[in-house]
Amino acid sequence: MRFSLSTLARKCLHRLSQPLIQLLRNWTAPDNKSLTSSVAADMTRSRLDLIWENAFLRQQMIILSRQPKRPTLSWRDRVILVLLANRLRAWKASLLIVQPDTLPRWHRDLFRLVWTRKSKAKNKAHRPPTSRTIVTLIQQMYLDNIGWGAERISGELLKLGIAVCPTTVLKYIRLARHPRTPTQSWATLLRNHAHQIWACDFLQTYDALFRALFVFVIIELNSRRVVHFAVTRNPSDLWVAQQLRNATPFGEGPRFLIRDNDCKYGASFNRVSEARHIEILRTPIGAPKANAICERFLGSLRRECLDYFLILGERHLHRIIKEYVAYFNHARPHQGINQQIPCQPESLPKTGRVVAFPVLGGLHHDYRRKAA
Repeated sequence: MRFSLSTLARKCLHRLSQPLIQLLRNWTAPDNKSLTSSVAADMTRSRLDLIWENAFLRQQMIILSRQPKRPTLSWRDRVILVLLANRLRAWKASLLIVQPDTLPRWHRDLFRLVWTRKSKAKNKAHRPPTSRTIVTLIQQMYLDNIGWGAERISGELLKLGIAVCPTTVLKYIRLARHPRTPTQSWATLLRNHAHQIWACDFLQTYDALFRALFVFVIIELNSRRVVHFAVTRNPSDLWVAQQLRNATPFGEGPRFLIRDNDCKYGASFNRVSEARHIEILRTPIGAPKANAICERFLGSLRRECLDYFLILGERHLHRIIKEYVAYFNHARPHQGINQQIPCQPESLPKTGRVVAFPVLGGLHHDYRRKAA
């Protein structure tokens, strides 16, 4: 009975002393805001602990001296802070520039980096280095063959008696001088087949009575020559198909024709293109750059011609565009073809007096040399 009473008394005393102990801990904790209690708490700490805390705070001051408002910490700063916090027991109370959860995350990142490098070094120790000749051959195969990846190049090397795993091949093809997409790009297609590609599009404008007028244009990509144009108020599938017939008389036509996804191009237009052996290339939706040359001509037509005229009707618009197209094809230099003229004359006089010929009533001028 005496043993039970003494045990019960000790338990009661322990429970009563818990709030007092917690109060003393709060007073002596390093994160207390009171200067007196902080100094009193530091007097109970060891000299080495204070030195580590001083270094931890000093490193944060160095970082803040570079960027006071929002400092950017380098990997060197992170490593130093992690090492100092490892030696400091109450590092959370002394951490001021980042959140307390950030420091353990940096610690985990450092461990991950160290073990990653160790595993790579261990794997390299058992793998013979790849010779420079094989590396050059890998990169040459990658640059010479469109669509060849690491697996394909690895198989080709194995055929030659060179055993290289696809992972190694992938590492070296990334270092190739001329990175390119695995398939032929749209720009490459236009560059390689520009002399066989035409492009067509519509331009909508309005007359003096605010009635809609549509201009249909076909342009050759290689020379920037306007092949055909027409004007109408009601563009339909049959009308567009007839314009394609007019632009390709006697079976003359391109191999490819670029167009957008307009509903004006219907079944009749497709039948005419198939009869002329023309392959239709439809541009993606919302991608005007896929038909950039034709779009640029329409922009020039609007900026250099239509914006300066009040259109009276369909025939008036046709006459204006006809004169501008003649100027565009036979007199206007183009930056896309090195300042050449689409329908370049065989020879131009180099001497003689310069004469200006007005175009569109003086809106533009064609300058030529007049032989003496």
